[in-house]
Amino acid sequence: MISLRILLLAPDCNPYSVTTPQIAYAHAEALARLHEVTLVVRAVNEQSIRQAGGAFHAIEAIRLPGLDRLYSWALRRIFKYDYGRQSLTAASYPLQIAFEWRAWRQLRLRILSRDFDVVLRILPIVAVLPSPFAFFLRNGPIPFVIGPLNGGLPWPEGFSQLDKQRREAGYWVSNLRGLYRYLPFARSTYAKAAAIIAGSSHTCAEFAAYRDKLFFVPGENGIDPALFNRRVRPGASREGKLRLIFVGRLIPLKACDLALRAAAGLLRAGAAYFTVVGDGPERESLQQLTKSLGIDSAVTFTGWLASSDALGQLQQADVLVFPSLREFGGGVIFEALGLGAVPVVADFGGPGDIVTPQVGYKIPLTNEADLILKLESVLKHLADDRNHLETLRQEGMAYAREHLTWDGKARVVSKVLYWATGHGPKPALQPPERLSPTTL
Repeated sequence: MISLRILLLAPDCNPYSVTTPQIAYAHAEALARLHEVTLVVRAVNEQSIRQAGGAFHAIEAIRLPGLDRLYSWALRRIFKYDYGRQSLTAASYPLQIAFEWRAWRQLRLRILSRDFDVVLRILPIVAVLPSPFAFFLRNGPIPFVIGPLNGGLPWPEGFSQLDKQRREAGYWVSNLRGLYRYLPFARSTYAKAAAIIAGSSHTCAEFAAYRDKLFFVPGENGIDPALFNRRVRPGASREGKLRLIFVGRLIPLKACDLALRAAAGLLRAGAAYFTVVGDGPERESLQQLTKSLGIDSAVTFTGWLASSDALGQLQQADVLVFPSLREFGGGVIFEALGLGAVPVVADFGGPGDIVTPQVGYKIPLTNEADLILKLESVLKHLADDRNHLETLRQEGMAYAREHLTWDGKARVVSKVLYWATGHGPKPALQPPERLSPTTL
């Protein structure tokens, strides 16, 4: 495996941040262990990246003083650090275009001199924010690759949680998503890219017109190999209470209420215990729900936990109950698989791409009542058949080690880069056929 000289665009990459910036740093660092990576970031993130000590060949900081200050102010005062708001994505468009324009001016001579083999953009992960770099490199001298891309999921009908979420601040803008195709550089971003990496089967379908250069690498997430250094439980609980867990923001679309309703029968019978890790505006109503269902004594709300503590909770769980109704990546599913918690998820978006019948369950999205019934049936089956639970657990941990680590993802992305630069064959990375959920 040869080492490529990669110019890696990741403006908000930051090892000490949360969600996407932290994910991007882990991805970039894994690529840097295989290749000569020059990381291009906004100047506000430079110090954190240097402190983390990743094996980057160089770090190029792009300074946009006025826009950086305006963006930081808006993130703090308007968007309240809610990275899930789609209006935040729309508002970041000017900053993204300015970042790549300044990066091109700063690095243009080195690019034209072929100091790099390829330009790879890993941030932003959403397809609606175009890249001027694809246009700048339309005639070479090096290829431009974008991805993994994710997002753009439709809003399924029949769920009050999603109706409520769409009324929340910042989510209305999803109705305007189709307008991104008319933004400057939108068309050239994908027409001129040498390769497009899709992080979900939905994104693959969205860019089917570019199937000759489209590759599927599920999820923008990955697992830190250090996760496997944790002491793993010897096995699933063979008797006693089934240990259930939900991990995530307590907002309507995460649908923690559906998980609690589905588990209520087991909880009232004393056959299970439920831990809810996370916080958010729905916490109070969820706590009221446990009282109305008569399960409050069998449910613990931990609130927000540090990452290591949240992983500790996952490590003690038998089943991750995660019926999130509109999930792009599902990083918690990667972690659950690695730590031996069997995932039971909604078959939509990232979770539906990640979970297979060999490692967990995925429930079709039909309507609330049907989803609850099917979740309830799966949880009862796992409570009754601990041998099957243990089989899924072991298969999940093996699957995570082989396919879901950052190093594994970097190797797969490298195959795309080798093809784009003429150093390797075209990899067979197409989305799998949608399998039916595991049946009882």
